[in-house]
Amino acid sequence: MGTKVSSSPISLIDQTVVPGDVVLDLSNLTNQTIKLGSGLRQDNDVISSMRAGKLKYSKPNKYWVESSHKRYVPRPEDHVLGIVVDSKADNFWVDIKGPQLALLPVLAFEGGTRRNIPKFEVGTLLYLRVVKTNAGMNPELSCTDASGKAAEFGPLRDGFMFETSTGLSRMLLSSPTCPVLEALGKKLSYETAFGLNGRAWVNAAAPRTVIIVANAIMNSVTLSGTQQRIMVEKLLEKISD
Repeated sequence: MGTKVSSSPISLIDQTVVPGDVVLDLSNLTNQTIKLGSGLRQDNDVISSMRAGKLKYSKPNKYWVESSHKRYVPRPEDHVLGIVVDSKADNFWVDIKGPQLALLPVLAFEGGTRRNIPKFEVGTLLYLRVVKTNAGMNPELSCTDASGKAAEFGPLRDGFMFETSTGLSRMLLSSPTCPVLEALGKKLSYETAFGLNGRAWVNAAAPRTVIIVANAIMNSVTLSGTQQRIMVEKLLEKISD
């Protein structure tokens, strides 16, 4: 099998690469700083892929290989959707689809004190931030941003939660807005929350809208941006008939 070699990563963005593919030759670049994400390695001036997937890029200078896995490996600062499975005096135990349950301290909320500890029933869906991940230990979560503010974190009430691949989750959280969400947002009013752990949540005033948005998101997994827009247009045409 031939090896891909590129002096510019632009030509390989959104293209499938496999282990050993050379995606960039740094000797051909000057005055450029490049940040490598997961799935890439550097050997002298050569950047190559360590796993199969699509080469991805985010401004200003980050590259990584994105693979669609069901398995999620927690990393600090990941935003995730977790389900409360148990509560103790000092923390909640939360399922985030990782190798281990994660713990959410009862004080890891904006203004959290022993006097205002939240009460969550088993099965409560929460939008959370991963704070710590140490080998052999349960990941630690928080319902605040790095400055201690609640921001968008906390319980997600009502709506519909469904599971996706981690690759689709990253696409939905990408900037600029993912084409499927952009197209839906022009016609429908709804709320969403996406976790890098392969979970998505949709809520809207009308149950019909929730179903449409969830179906469009799940259908978008293998589609290009243009195909996503066409798919949404056809879906909306059907329900307007």
